[in-house]
Amino acid sequence: MSQEQNQTQKNQEQDVNQLLKVRREKLAALQAAGKDPFQITKYDQTHHTSDAKELYTAHETELLAGRKQPSVEGLDEQQAKEVLNEDYNERRTIMDASPINVSIAGRMMFKRVMGKASFCNIKDLKGTIQVYVAKDAIGEEAYADFKKSDIGDIFGVKGYVFRTKTGEISIHAVEMTLLSKSLQILPEKFHGLTDTDTRYRQRYVDLIMNDESKEVFIKRSKILKEIRNFLAGRDFMEVETPTLVSNAGGAAARPFETHYNALNEDVKLRISLELYLKRLIVGGLERVYEIGRVYRNEGVDTRHNPEFTLMELYQAYTDYEGMMELTESMFRYLAETVCGSTKISYNGVEIDLGKPFERLTMIDAIKKYAGVDFDAVATDEEAKAIAKEHHVEYEERHTKGDIVNLFFEEFCEENLVQPTFIMDHPLAISPLTKKKPSDPSKVERFELFINTWEMCNAYSELNDPIDQRERFAQQDANAAAGDDEAEHTDEDFLNALEIGMPPTGGIGYGIDRLVMLLTDSQAIRDVLLFPTMKSLN
Repeated sequence: MSQEQNQTQKNQEQDVNQLLKVRREKLAALQAAGKDPFQITKYDQTHHTSDAKELYTAHETELLAGRKQPSVEGLDEQQAKEVLNEDYNERRTIMDASPINVSIAGRMMFKRVMGKASFCNIKDLKGTIQVYVAKDAIGEEAYADFKKSDIGDIFGVKGYVFRTKTGEISIHAVEMTLLSKSLQILPEKFHGLTDTDTRYRQRYVDLIMNDESKEVFIKRSKILKEIRNFLAGRDFMEVETPTLVSNAGGAAARPFETHYNALNEDVKLRISLELYLKRLIVGGLERVYEIGRVYRNEGVDTRHNPEFTLMELYQAYTDYEGMMELTESMFRYLAETVCGSTKISYNGVEIDLGKPFERLTMIDAIKKYAGVDFDAVATDEEAKAIAKEHHVEYEERHTKGDIVNLFFEEFCEENLVQPTFIMDHPLAISPLTKKKPSDPSKVERFELFINTWEMCNAYSELNDPIDQRERFAQQDANAAAGDDEAEHTDEDFLNALEIGMPPTGGIGYGIDRLVMLLTDSQAIRDVLLFPTMKSLN
């Protein structure tokens, strides 16, 4: 950095520090005058900005029904101005005689002071509205205080709604109450908050400055609400299960570890919701689901965050076919209720959730996209030889089943843009799933792919405790061979299976990825209010 740039940066910092100092001095003056905004505990907010606009528009339609715009044809500029002015004054007289009185509250985002009258913009949860602030209407002292206010201050505004000569629906303030003094400076309006790192670290500023960001999180809340509505319509029961566990099972992932001081015991943060929910199926609850945070001690990228929101559900007396029907119906329902159409767009590509979802076995998908038929491959050695031919990297411990999965990831996933169920995975990569009666080397499992992403993972759940014990033993062996993500034998879960679990279909959905898809968001951090970030210090 040049000496000149250094000096410019130093000058800017001094300017900012001076502005911050002035804001604190303004607060001190208000407090000395007995007008401390931080002493106010509540405000009577009767409407949001959008409510005020909608009410006024409806009122205007009713009161001015049949009234035509005056013709200014053939008039010169001055005459036309007088005619339009007279019409505006008549309309104002009619409307002001039957006023819509409102009390709104929000953050001041813009201010223009003009002698005895000023304009400002107030932003709340539902939008922004212009406020006309006149000395004659709010009083000399209050107007003097308002003139000293800053962008970012939070105001309560009482007044009546009107339309300006330029056609903008606004509030004519009769009372302005400073509810909170902003001591920091918001990013400059026209450039907004564009630095992504700051957006994620200071989400509160991002939500103030970027309406698109706020809409994503409002939509996220709606998605969760509609998932619950959909499942309630199918008699599912929402439950909560432990976050701290002694044995983190149900997925292939490395857990976070911590320590219970009171019990003097090491525990892990859960990596899935599965094993406790299955215990509830054993207990007779039949249809259960949980939406909760899970934690995986893994990398961070555009689609992965170490803590994320997972939904798992389990339904007794159905299988993975039942889970496919439920999933297809739920995704279609969410697109309709949240996005308004079963056709959505992601990154400019149209995705049709209205058509029946394609169904392919994993073997058929590899045959289609890589030209290899693994049903004709008999041994692990043959599979490894084919992997070498196709430049697919594998580990020595990998079996044919593992290599099938590697081929799928390498050659197939990138082609699965439209909704596609990939079914019948190898037994080697599915330790908690029922074998297919017609082919015991495969399991009754599917993953739904949309936009090349895995959106969910479902099974006909394994309910044979003897088979489950054997698979846990294999996982223990994998762990001993150096697999950090292998599961471990869970004796209490095996005990539950021995008591007896009915045939059950189960499924897990990554909620964050679903929100990314339905909000056209490019990174998982854009749909997490407070994503994991490396500490600045």
